[in-house]
Amino acid sequence: MSKRITLTIAIILLLAIGVYLGFLKKEKPVFSLAEVVRGNVSQEVSGTGTVKKGDEINLSFKNTGRIEKIYVVVGEEVKEGDILAKLENNQLKIQLQEDKAALDLAKAKLDKLLAGASLEEIQIAKTNVSNAQISLNSAKQNLEDIKTQGEENLKSAYEDALNILDDASLKIFNALNTIDSIQRTYFTKNDQESIKVEENKNTIESSLNQAKLYLEEAKTSNKNEDIDTALSEMRNTLNKTSTALKVIRETCEEINYKSIISSTDKSSLDTHRGNINTALTNVVNSQQTIISTKLTNATNINTYQAKVDTAQGELKAAEDELAKILAPPRQEDVTLYKSEVKQAEAQVSLLENQIEDTILRSPVEGQIAKVNKRVGEIIQPALVESFISIIPAVPLQIKVDVYEEDVVKLSIGNPVDITLTAYPNQILKGKVVAIDPAEKIINNVVYYETTIGFENVSEKMKTGMTADVVIKTQTKENVLTVPDAAIQTENGKTFVQVLVGKKTEQREIEVGLKGSNGAVEVISGLEEGEKVITK
Repeated sequence: MSKRITLTIAIILLLAIGVYLGFLKKEKPVFSLAEVVRGNVSQEVSGTGTVKKGDEINLSFKNTGRIEKIYVVVGEEVKEGDILAKLENNQLKIQLQEDKAALDLAKAKLDKLLAGASLEEIQIAKTNVSNAQISLNSAKQNLEDIKTQGEENLKSAYEDALNILDDASLKIFNALNTIDSIQRTYFTKNDQESIKVEENKNTIESSLNQAKLYLEEAKTSNKNEDIDTALSEMRNTLNKTSTALKVIRETCEEINYKSIISSTDKSSLDTHRGNINTALTNVVNSQQTIISTKLTNATNINTYQAKVDTAQGELKAAEDELAKILAPPRQEDVTLYKSEVKQAEAQVSLLENQIEDTILRSPVEGQIAKVNKRVGEIIQPALVESFISIIPAVPLQIKVDVYEEDVVKLSIGNPVDITLTAYPNQILKGKVVAIDPAEKIINNVVYYETTIGFENVSEKMKTGMTADVVIKTQTKENVLTVPDAAIQTENGKTFVQVLVGKKTEQREIEVGLKGSNGAVEVISGLEEGEKVITK
């Protein structure tokens, strides 16, 4: 095999391997885990400045407000920490009291949750269950009683109906006998009147026989539906009988019979018709009584069944409440209540800081050089205007230009670690004593000159020396922390991916201070020891 062929095969193999590695091979996603731990979170601003001879320090408040009191005058000697002036802060103090009360309430709720229910609360819950059970039993008994009473009332109504049916049947029978007697006495011819009387008599007789069949069936079966049928049939028979009696009575007044039929027989027909109408009224009333009794029974049963249902619901609620009281607190409830405590603490801390910001203190020992405002005037923030100027007693300072995005983190009095280039192994202590309200433009970037005072001055220090400074703007100790690399944001919400068993779940969290070392304070949403994913 020639060298050219060998080289060609080698190139093809290399290309194939490249395609496999670049396109076909699926690499497993790479991520690492970080544990949620307690630690300190510090926010720092670093910079480089120059040691200079001390000059006037311009001071003002951090926020806008109305000056309530000025404690110094020009020429007065002051010490570090002396109060120079104060802004009105009554509203902040009121809000602080409210927030402290909210914090106490949140702590009390957490303590109560962790302690569990008291013996008195447990006994009350058990009593509520017992009372609810008694109420349910009473409601069930009332329902049974109302059903029994309803059944008795309906039974009585049907028994009365049978008696009314017997009475109606008897009245029809008596009327039929009277008609039969009158027919045999007066209407024996084949004239129109006799035929009419006979037809109506037959109508009553056939209808009565039909009604009797239904009545006997109802008595034999003693079924309510059969009695209902018998009542309907008897009502029809009574209507037919009343109509027939009316026709026969009117026939008795025909010219050929008016003078023949006795007044006694005519009066008897009238009496029987009145009896029939009374029986008809009784039957109709009996039907209405049965219907009314059924409706009343149904209404009463629905009403008392609703009371049973309500009592069952109240018993279930009482049992659930007892179970809830006896159960240990759920972890998610504990987490929620702890979160509420932390939020309340953060709000109290915020108000305390805001109140402290209404008090202007001297950052150094020195002499008051200027006071540019009066009591009652509105003062603008330190970055806008100067209020009081001090000539420091310490002869040396450090001037540092701080980037505009970092200067908003600074406050007068922030502690500073100072390292002089001439003495790299020695860390000196200082603090921020002034922030110039006027900006400086350096290479088209906005900076603000910040003055740092030394806590102690050594004879070795000289003006012009270069100093590296680390300004500690804020520190929180013993708080839950996660790496900044674990945090994600979406739609204004903050999330982390938490490893639970072999799966991950997205969880929303609330974050606090973001440290300069990559650690971020977690206010709520995570527990110490949990694992989060960093990518």
